[in-house]
Amino acid sequence: MSSTVAVCQFSPTASPADNRARIAELAAAAAGRGARLVVFPEYSSYFVDPMDATLAANAETLDGDFVLALQQAASVHGVTIVAGLVEAAGEHVRNTLVAVDAAGVRAVYRKQHLYDAFGQTESDWIEPGALDEPQTFVVDGLRFAMMTCYDLRFPEVARTLVDAGADVIVVPAEWVRGPLKEHHWTTLLAARAIENTVYVVAADHPGPIGVGNSQIIDPQGVVIAGVGTGEGIAVAEIDEDAVARVRETNPVLRLRRYAVTPR
Repeated sequence: MSSTVAVCQFSPTASPADNRARIAELAAAAAGRGARLVVFPEYSSYFVDPMDATLAANAETLDGDFVLALQQAASVHGVTIVAGLVEAAGEHVRNTLVAVDAAGVRAVYRKQHLYDAFGQTESDWIEPGALDEPQTFVVDGLRFAMMTCYDLRFPEVARTLVDAGADVIVVPAEWVRGPLKEHHWTTLLAARAIENTVYVVAADHPGPIGVGNSQIIDPQGVVIAGVGTGEGIAVAEIDEDAVARVRETNPVLRLRRYAVTPR
């Protein structure tokens, strides 16, 4: 079984309506190139830099305008869409990912590790997601699971997704520019693919705030499609047989002697 996936690198703004319109345009373009799964960055529904109280004012529920727009685009183009949502949760909000198709929300992931690093304090505005059992979804016979941005620095997150059956890990992000940050981004994406023998499909914000370099990476850590530092779309075919072949040659998941336990 195989499928075609796309990463859409774009710059979300403080206009929810503009973000929804841009996502609809990019989803149409990706579907026109054969994509069955279309991945957008973290904070696709609303983004300001630096973060401020407008996050809560523009947060939405899982049945709000943003998710409904994703569902409409998914229905029109026959795709599944993954995108980052600022989800309403009271005084603080949640940094949430949703996977949406024509029938509605298929899976939800709430960012577990907040970006309180490199001079940033995401926890001033965001509450961390609960350490729940991972939600997965299937497209064309391949099983997908999600995590976001700073979670990439914690290999245990990816391992829990693989333990839940993932063939592909989807990583929407807003990976902020800084010294060596592009190197960290690309290295960690490849590492998560290699150590878990999975595809990694990652969508970032472009410059000047994000590092860009959205990528689709195979289970041996090879970039098979990608975008540079500006806005753009990358498309690639992914293959369940490739995952099986790599796991037969390199059975790290079967040979490992440690499990992941939350704390």
